Parts: sequence; C-alpha cells; structure tokens
Amino acid sequence: MTETYLIIGLGNPGREYKDTRHNIGFMLMDYLAEKLDARGMKVQSKAITISALYNEKKIILAKPQTYMNLSGQSVQGLLNFYKIPFENLLVAHDDLDIPFGTIRIRPTGGPGGQRGMADTIEQLGTKDFPRLRLGISRPPGRMQAKDYVLQNFSKDEQKLLPEILSRASDAALEFVMNGLNMAMNKYNGDIRE
Repeated sequence: MTETYLIIGLGNPGREYKDTRHNIGFMLMDYLAEKLDARGMKVQSKAITISALYNEKKIILAKPQTYMNLSGQSVQGLLNFYKIPFENLLVAHDDLDIPFGTIRIRPTGGPGGQRGMADTIEQLGTKDFPRLRLGISRPPGRMQAKDYVLQNFSKDEQKLLPEILSRASDAALEFVMNGLNMAMNKYNGDIRE
C-alpha cells in the first residue's frame, strides 16, 4: 500500500494576501505542486488540496482557506479524513523569530506567536508534529508584527524567494523520502551559507 504524507502550508486566502510574508507557506505549496506536477485540485476540510505521487509515496499538498488563525480546523480535518499519522504530517509556515532565508525543520515546538500554528496545536491536542519554519525576520523599528506579516516581501527579499522555496521544497521531499532527522541535518540553516 502506498504511504501517504500530508504537507500543509499556512497562509491567508484571497488575492490581497497572495504575496505577503504570512503566505510563504502557501507559496511553498504552489512551488511543490508545480515541481511534482500535482493534479486533482479539490476543496476538502476547508482547504484546497492537490496530490502527487513521488517515488511511490502519495503526497497531499494543502492550503487551508479558513484564514490563518483557524488553520488547525483544516489540518485536523485532513489528518482524520486521510487517516495520516502525525509523523507523516509537515506544516510549513512563516516564522518571525528566524532570519529571512533560514529554514528550520523541527519535530515539535510551541507556536512562537504564529496564530496558525497555535490553532493547529490546539486542534490536534499536541505540539509533537513536524514543522517546516520559513524565516521572515522581525519587523523593522516599532512596526507591529501583525502589520509586518501582511506586507508583501521587499524587492530584495523577492529576489531570494525562488531559492528559498526551492530549498524548502527539497527539504519537504527529503522528509517524505528519508525522514525528519535526515531533512533536519541536510537542510536546516541559511540558504546563503
């Protein structure tokens, strides 16, 4: 039987949010969908899903459509629907606490102020599931975090995005093929190192 993995990118639905820092999780899902030539887009558990076969493993890519702070509804609904164990789940999201251009894969952890992660942890009843944290850095000066995450990436940041998404997609596929530890060892760190 084919093993199934669920990779969920957190973000906000709607064109006005498409290129914002908060939506780097969605950007990664789009990048992976293209890379894997994923097919069969549908709406399930308040998320847009699309699936692909990769080296005989089924990967479901999902973008919750609930808005960020209710993302956990989709995560839990999809896990239950596909009967996927936590160790086959990877949640990708923006992270203010790590520098832009840095990727951190972790087996567990708190939400770190990320409301989508906070809701996911609450809905799943555990913080013990793999996540792919995509650094967006802290807001400059006295800007509020909530305003910063809803801004588009700067022009300089936009130039690096393809490289970040490429490395993050490689990390996600490494996770699927060879597990969490291998993905962490190989991909954690700054893409520019």
